[in-house]
Amino acid sequence: MARLAGRQFLNIPGPTNIPDRILQAMHRPALDFMTPEFFEIQVECRDNLKKVMKTTGEVMIYASSGHGSWEAAMANICSPGDTVLMCETGRFSESWGEMCKAFGLQVEILENPWDRAIDPNRVEARLRADKAGTIKAVAVVHNETSTGLTHDIAGIGAAIRATGHPALLIVDTISSLASMDFRMDEWGVDVAVAGSQKGLMLPVGLGISAASDKALEATRTAKLPRKYYDWNEIKTGDHGRLRFAGTAPSHLFFAMREGLRLLLEEGLDQVFARHHRLAEATRRAVRAWGRGNGPTLFGKDDHALSNSVTAIQMPAGFDANAFRGKVLSETNVALGGGLSRLSGKVFRIGHLGDLNEPMILGCLATVELQLKRQGIPHGPGGVDAAVEYLAGA
Repeated sequence: MARLAGRQFLNIPGPTNIPDRILQAMHRPALDFMTPEFFEIQVECRDNLKKVMKTTGEVMIYASSGHGSWEAAMANICSPGDTVLMCETGRFSESWGEMCKAFGLQVEILENPWDRAIDPNRVEARLRADKAGTIKAVAVVHNETSTGLTHDIAGIGAAIRATGHPALLIVDTISSLASMDFRMDEWGVDVAVAGSQKGLMLPVGLGISAASDKALEATRTAKLPRKYYDWNEIKTGDHGRLRFAGTAPSHLFFAMREGLRLLLEEGLDQVFARHHRLAEATRRAVRAWGRGNGPTLFGKDDHALSNSVTAIQMPAGFDANAFRGKVLSETNVALGGGLSRLSGKVFRIGHLGDLNEPMILGCLATVELQLKRQGIPHGPGGVDAAVEYLAGA
């Protein structure tokens, strides 16, 4: 394969671009992870994660992917046979439900079209109907990476409180944390799960859980087997030090310390505003392309369109995987593919993490170029629409 000049434009929804400061922070010798130096790094990471997650709850960090954080959440609060109400949002709610079934949990799917946001009123109605209180937890993906839709966690939390139902609220923040506002305590979230490789701008390898007092209390009676992810062994000990089931991933902690510093230096509100600008520029480009019977936004609820990833549906008769394959091989721009039932039907543009206006415009211009080159119908002026918006944003 011939070499492609220049750097690859990484516009998948994760992993994301890793800033040079984070790469440099990891470029150091190994250290003894039982030293005061490493304890100080742990405490800083934990305290700054609490600021990003907006919680006073317990924060735990593992050497794992975000899927490991899913497993930790269910293993620590559930017992075999417990019922989990899984809000259907897309491939990642589907995958999370599959994991719960493998643990012997009863998974009740709150069915929902993938191109629509979950209505919190439906969660409230289901819980009110659960007179016996058999539902142990409500699980929902805050930002569904496969569909490009963000779901109303504040509304779902309020719905649960309105019923007085004892169910715990478990939220996947993997593609929302540090890209859009998330208020764990204010919204009534009991467990938030996250990973390192998206909005936090780190390499893959750290799983994160934040737990409320109610969730920690549930661990006392939970009977699912757990060892590696046992919160009672992992949660902070003396002086806020984290504990690990094995060797601590020290270099990833150096990365996390620097990444959290970068986010707080920019300011969380500014980070969220930047993500919104880049997302809206992307959406305006797609709407322009769609006016020519071309690619369209997959999500049908404008108010719920994601600020971290845009899912784009190809026109009938055109394969999204073939399209993005040529985008990568000919122009070195990496786009996300459709997952599960959306494979070949959508492609995804990730616009989260360490990204700015020139980077997203380069991606959009390349997509428009490839629409023309590959003979895919589309309206003109997608890039112009993005530029016009960004010029006044």
